[in-house]
Parts: sequence; structure tokens; C-alpha cells
Amino acid sequence: MLIVIRSTEGFFVDITYVQSAVAKGAVCLDGSPPAYHFDRGSGAGINNWLVHFEGGGWCNNVTTCLARKGTRLGSSKEMVKQVVFSGILSNKPQFNPDFYNWNRIKVRYCDGSSFTGDVEAVDPATKLYFRGARVFVAVINDLLEKGMKNAENAVLSGCSAGGLTSILHCDNFKALVPMGAKVKCFADAGYFINAKDVSGAQHIENFYDDVVKTHGAAKNLPSSCTSKGKPSLTPLFITNAAYDSWQIKNILAPGVADPHGTWHNCKIDIKKCSPSQLETMQGFRTEFINALTGLGALTSRGYFINSCYAHCQTETQETWLRSDSPVLNNKSIAKAVGDWYYDRHPFQNIDCPYPCDKTCHNRIFDPHENPSE
Repeated sequence: MLIVIRSTEGFFVDITYVQSAVAKGAVCLDGSPPAYHFDRGSGAGINNWLVHFEGGGWCNNVTTCLARKGTRLGSSKEMVKQVVFSGILSNKPQFNPDFYNWNRIKVRYCDGSSFTGDVEAVDPATKLYFRGARVFVAVINDLLEKGMKNAENAVLSGCSAGGLTSILHCDNFKALVPMGAKVKCFADAGYFINAKDVSGAQHIENFYDDVVKTHGAAKNLPSSCTSKGKPSLTPLFITNAAYDSWQIKNILAPGVADPHGTWHNCKIDIKKCSPSQLETMQGFRTEFINALTGLGALTSRGYFINSCYAHCQTETQETWLRSDSPVLNNKSIAKAVGDWYYDRHPFQNIDCPYPCDKTCHNRIFDPHENPSE
């Protein structure tokens, strides 16, 4: 999908390779060094740090990891040298009022496990490195050396698989930054639910089980996720569409559950869904909300759950903060997150069901592109 960024709303930031990580075995799937893009803070934001993790799905076995190995999602050699910063990464106060002058970092994603894997052995036949957990620590340590050791405020955030990274590593991140810093985490489109697909199969549960086994991730999953009754210690804000387009396409109606392609048009454009498909999607929304509220009532947690057909709403200006951005309770995502981070006002809002929200930017996909993206 081609996204055109208005030149006034975004700017390019150069890539930085963490060469020192290679000696520690903290590498991408192909053994290349991790990488990130860093725009330094200024003025009052000089000691404030926002570390945002890129998304890009997961690889769940040797075959799918080999397929990623030669792409930007498995090798820093294949990454573009510059990326556009906008939305939550913008350096303009009118587009990002609460974080514009912070140190803003976008960490590239090249391990396929949301930075949880760590397998010591490297198969000489595949030469695949499953080292995501080491990459996370190496990147954070590199940023600490570059000034984050003086952080007064710090945020761990991410989109999609990067949003899941921010959930899984939230307490870990807090433990690595200075003791006195105010630390919170944001997850954008990173709350994936364990729902059956339209055929009744546990497709996504089996998929994630394979990811954990392939990457040796079990030992790196936080106990707050793997055991009941141990909530995360660090405040978390969840931004998600109740009809998350990735989850509809890959959890609810993956190709394997829809061999005749009856969901194809619906997945491309929610306006093309049949009444029965919409009814199924309303059921998915109910499951999503039940999974979210099942986390328990924590006043420190924030959430912005709108009824849009979308995926990742903090990285693009149009959905983060613009005159036509999505709103809930008359607040944009940027305003809701900023108010929550700075303790100005709590925010826990769930939208009414589709199609009631007229502020949505519903995704329409190219019918010829890979339906899993």
C-alpha cells in the first residue's frame, strides 16, 4: 500500500547501526547488526525519551523465517537508509504537542519474534539467528550510552508486532532506564486476541505457539502475561481498533479458513462486507472488548478503542493528530495519550459499534496486495 506523506507533516531520519551488538550475538535473523533511527530532543525535552518499535508480523518456523531473512524484516542490510518520522515521532508541536521535542527513536524490526527469542545454537544449514531478546537489550543499552541514562521521562511504544513488544518488554524497559524516571508504555495495534477463525479453528493460537517454540521465547515472556494475577507493574496505554484490520485478515478470516475467498472483498474494504460478515465481525469486537476488560480494572491503564477498520494509528499524522483525525470522547489519540502520560486526565474509552463512528479513517486495501500484510 502506497502512503503519501505530506512534506509538511513528516521528515526523514537517517539509520544508525548498532555494530557493537554483533559481538554479543544480538543480531537480526541473518546475523546483521540491529538498527534504529534517532532524532535528538531539544529544549525542555532534552532528557525525555520515546523509544518506538516497528511492526511487521512474526515468523513461526524455519521456512517463514528464511523467507524474511533476505528482507528488511530479517536483515539490516535490506533496510532503507532513511525513514519518515510523523505522528507520534513528529518534531513539530502542532502535530505532536506532548512529545515533539523529546528524543524520538524508531527501532527497526528484524528478528521475527517481537524481540523475545534467544536460541544460542545457529543451524549451519539455515544460518538463522533467533536473538530478538538480545537485540532489545543491546538497543536499549546503546541508547543509554547516548544519553538515555539521564532520562527524566521515558516511553516504550510500538505499532503492531512492535506494540506487542511494548507490552511484553514494558517492565523490562522500566528496569533498564534510570530509577527516578517517569516510565510508561504505549501499545498501538499490539493487543492481539486469541479468537477462533471463521472455520472454528484455533489458527492464531497454534501460530503463536510455533513462534514461541521456534524462537525459544518462553523464557523471555513476562510473568505478568504468562501467569494469572500478576499484572504489569508499569502503566500501559492501549490504542486499538476494535475491528483491527490485521486481526480480521489473519485471526478471524485467514486464507486457510476461507479457501473459497468469500471474505476477500470484505477484508479489503469493510463497506463491502455482507450483513452476515458484519455480524461475525461484531462478534469479534465483543471478544476483543471482553479480552481487554478481562485484564481487570486498573486506574493507571489507559485505552482508546475505536470502531474503525484500521491497524496502527499513532505513526501516521492523519490518525495521530490532524483536524480530521479519529476522536473518542472529543479527544484525538494524541490528546488522549498525552493527557494520560502526564496524569492530566485518565482515559479509558471504548467506541460504539461500527458504523457509528464518523471520524474513522477506515483502511481500504489494494485487492492485489498480500492479504496478510
